[in-house]
Amino acid sequence: MRYVSTRGESPPIGFAEAVLAGLAPDGGLYVPETVPDLRAELEDWAGLDYRELAFEIMRRFCDVEPEALRALIDEACADFAIPEVVRTVPVGELHVLELFHGPTLAFKDIALQFLGRLFERLLARAGRDLNILAATSGDTGSAAIAGVRGRPGIRIFVLYPRGRISPLQERQMTTVLDANVHNLAVEGTFDDCQRMLKGLLRDTALKDRLRLGAVNSVNWARILAQIVYYVHAAFEVRRRTGRPRVRFAVPTGNFGDILAGWYAHRLGLPIARLVLATNDNDILARFFRTGRYASGPVARTLSPSMDIQAASNFERYLHARFGGDPAAVRAAMATFEREGALRVPPGPDGAVDPLFTAGTADTEATLAEIRRCVEDDGYCPDPHTAVGLAVARRRLDPDEPTIALATAHPAKFPEAVARATEAPPPRHPTLERLHGMPTRATAVPADIGAVRDYLEAHIPAEGAAAQGGCP
Repeated sequence: MRYVSTRGESPPIGFAEAVLAGLAPDGGLYVPETVPDLRAELEDWAGLDYRELAFEIMRRFCDVEPEALRALIDEACADFAIPEVVRTVPVGELHVLELFHGPTLAFKDIALQFLGRLFERLLARAGRDLNILAATSGDTGSAAIAGVRGRPGIRIFVLYPRGRISPLQERQMTTVLDANVHNLAVEGTFDDCQRMLKGLLRDTALKDRLRLGAVNSVNWARILAQIVYYVHAAFEVRRRTGRPRVRFAVPTGNFGDILAGWYAHRLGLPIARLVLATNDNDILARFFRTGRYASGPVARTLSPSMDIQAASNFERYLHARFGGDPAAVRAAMATFEREGALRVPPGPDGAVDPLFTAGTADTEATLAEIRRCVEDDGYCPDPHTAVGLAVARRRLDPDEPTIALATAHPAKFPEAVARATEAPPPRHPTLERLHGMPTRATAVPADIGAVRDYLEAHIPAEGAAAQGGCP
């Protein structure tokens, strides 16, 4: 399998190169050159456990030796609190796919536990080191740190918007004091963090000299690992209900999680509809309703991981929507960067995309959904999951069971849960251990030059030792 840039001005490369590069030199995102049709194989995989299913799907996209790939998957799944990694539970009329049983209690663990180990293997094979950049709106940072802390050949630099993530999300990152972990508290928004990350990775000379890579969902391996739980959940709900086609309701801000579902559909999984759910930062919901993708000011909400106005993975969708035409992608992204908006014409049926339906849940709707779930179903969702549940309820179809993705444990957002229920918020021992621990972070302005200076000061010259305990 080869990978091509969405902007078409970088040569096709292999899987390992795409993983280590993250972003393409031309500023585009890597996508598989072809997407296989796996409809025949999917039926044979219905009885596989999560690890076996992950192996069958992922080996179609990567050139890692089969036994090594199996070992990577097994190791990545070992740190989850439940042996099945994910589970689907009935909540009223919905089926909730719990993705938060990993070490940092968020869905990002599923991909980043795998990616950290994959990085280590590829770097050892190449005899090199890698300095990873990550921009986080809340959960990616801690999950990425958990995946690479102490690993030889890797340093990680996490940019997060100071004061715009939950206190527990911040403590999950800043209490990690390993020498190869650097947390940068940016005086700005997540979009500022993401803009600077992309700008640094687009500087080819800097990227090569500092051996920079990316762990955000711009990295294709993140999307690949997330495809697996869509297939797993669809099989489980089909066994439970007898219905062949399902819907997925996905709370999203950066379009990475729902993009994995879109790829699962392209592989042949019988997904009837992808229900895209946003909070007040509704750029994606507006696009799928109107065809116009237009950014605005970032609103602060109860679901901070979705407080985004420029979704990185949207470019991968555009590439497919434009028939793989990189010139059309370049033109559209140039328009967006210049004007803050772009437009995609509707399809032959007049819809922007018949697979997607979109909705928004504001603060009051989010609180009401948390309250309703607790009172009616005895189930407590976190505010991101509540956004997805609230929108999902407006799109129910008795013939197509809806699977709603639960992206984080509610204990990560005690203030929102307490506000909704007027009861003591849920707790989790992983988070309780963070209280009173020392923290470390460096405040930086939302200025790419300041971040570049920090990297220059903390990344040794090529050839220097890059062990997990390195400075």
